[in-house]
This record gives sequence, structure tokens and C-alpha cells, in this order.
Amino acid sequence: MRTVITITLFIITGIFTALFFGFDLSEASRTLEYDDEQEGIQDELIIQFSHVVAENTPKGMAARRFASLVESRTDGEIKVQVHSNGTLYNDQQEYQALKEGRVEMIAPATSNLTERFPKWQVLDLPFAFPSHQAVEEVYEGAIGETLLQDLEQEGIKGLTFWYNGYKQVTNNSRPIIYPNDFDRLHFRIMPSPVIEAQFEQLGASTSVLPFNKTYRNLEVGFVNGQENTASNIYSKKLYQDQSYMTISNHGYLGYAVLINQEFWDSLSKEHKQIIESSMAETTSWIRRHAIELNDEHTRRLRQQENLQIDYLTQAQREAWKRRLTSIYDDVEAVVGENLMREIYDLQDKYGN
Repeated sequence: MRTVITITLFIITGIFTALFFGFDLSEASRTLEYDDEQEGIQDELIIQFSHVVAENTPKGMAARRFASLVESRTDGEIKVQVHSNGTLYNDQQEYQALKEGRVEMIAPATSNLTERFPKWQVLDLPFAFPSHQAVEEVYEGAIGETLLQDLEQEGIKGLTFWYNGYKQVTNNSRPIIYPNDFDRLHFRIMPSPVIEAQFEQLGASTSVLPFNKTYRNLEVGFVNGQENTASNIYSKKLYQDQSYMTISNHGYLGYAVLINQEFWDSLSKEHKQIIESSMAETTSWIRRHAIELNDEHTRRLRQQENLQIDYLTQAQREAWKRRLTSIYDDVEAVVGENLMREIYDLQDKYGN
């Protein structure tokens, strides 16, 4: 009993002491001060942007530039968080993640969309684009617009196309100069019926592998070679277990920049305009810089002592094209006469 009385007296004494020295009990019920930083966190929109290549590639650089422009022009109201090197999803997972709203933006290689959208196969045709100007006309003209509209049926909005460059071939067995040099080699490819048919016509076998598993499969010898741009070959060190590289320019690698339609529809008109203007500026920038970056990485690859680099002559290119002609007829049956006619017109215009 005495203990209880002692504790009670101690508590009462503490309260009176606090009052004597000026403790304000009203602090407990006073409204907290306004914190503008906390409000900023609540109002901030986050765009998760997932892609699979290195940061020092055309796509990696474009993604960072786009993110910077959007954040600056919205005064930080929108932040684009870029996840490179497949840290969130690999190239076989990212489309479904976008469709389900687990990320807001992706920029897959156009080849990775061909199984879902067959018309996109037209972009994988071998030797389809004689020049960078032809690629630009495809991406930013009627063909590009037609292909992006295909995505709407799955709740995906296509914003634009981004550029990388022409594809080259590497392998660990022998120089590849003529079509017969592909015979019985095994290549990593993207999941495109046209690319698979291309290697089949050349006498090679293929395996569809995620981009970020390509290096390991070259290293252990599961595949003999692969096709890619100089920027991807150099940045991902795909040349390290390869002895031969052919500058063939046989196909073009580019990207479709996609955003989840439901997320897009939730944005204000002002934010949509800022995203579109930032995307247009980024696309214009990467159109120019992708060429420079691939040229720079080609020069660096030429400095690798373990890598022999061969350039196709015009006669050798013609031999490849003759071997691959039948693919055009097969693709026309899928994509339609109108798209193929536009491809043929571009080839005539730019001298294929």
C-alpha cells in the first residue's frame, strides 16, 4: 500500500513540476505545422521505366534523357525511375509486366513484339532499310503509325520508336563472309519468326534467349554466335568469347517506346503534353546520337586483339540478299500487300 502511495505522489509531483517550468500541455493537441515536402511526396507521380540494355547504349542514354526532361518540365511532379540492364524484368517478361500495370513504360526491341503483333515482322526483313533515312521514314511515317495502332487492342499506347542501329554478326568458329559460312552454326536470336527464318535459310540453327543471358550462353558455348548492334556488342562485352565479327548491316535494331494505356488515361492533359514533347525531343536526339555511338563502339571493337572484323563487299551483300529473298514472299502473306509495297518503295527511293 505504501508503494502505491509513493508512486502516485511521484507522478503528481512530476506533473506540477512540468507546469511550473512552463511545459505547455496544449502541444499534444495542436495541429502539426504544414510540411510542403510531405505534400510533394503525396502528389508526386512515379513512372517506372524498365529496359534491358546497358546505360551507355542508345536506348539507355535516351531513357535517362527523357526522364530528366520530364522531371524538369513538370517541376518534379513526375519522376521517371529508369531501371536498366533488366534489373526489373528481362525482355521476355517486360511486355506482360507493362500490360498488367507492374511498370508504366518499357522500350522493347521491335522484334520482341512480332509474335503478338504479326505485322511487326516487316521491320525484321533482312536488308529492308538501305539507309538511316529510310529507317527514319519507316519509324516516323505511315508504317510506324500503322504498327503503333496495333497495340491499342491490348491496352498499350505506343509513344514513338527509338533508334539503335544496324545489326552485325559475331561467332566463335570462323569468319562469316558468304551465306554458306553460316552452315551448322548455332545463334542466339530474338523471338521473331522472320529472324528465325533468316538463319534457317542460311543453314544455321537458333535458340531464343533473353538478351541478358546472351553473354553467359556465349561464354559456355551453348551458342556459337549472335547478331546485334555494335553498341550492344561492346557495352555487354558480347565480343569477349567471340573470335569473328562481320559488319553486315543485314537488319536494323530499334525499339518501340510503350506506356500502359490505363496509366496514360489517368494523366492530366498538361502532363500528357509534357511527356509527348519530351519524348519527341528525346527521339530527335537519339536519332542523331545512335549513329555516332555505334560508330564509336565499332572503333573500340576494332581495337580488341581477339576479334577479327570483316566487312562485306557489295558482291557479298548481294549473295546474302539472294539467299534470303524468299523470306519477303512469306512475310507479305502475313503483313499484307500495302505494308510490303511501302517497303519496296522505300528501297527504290534509297537505292537498295
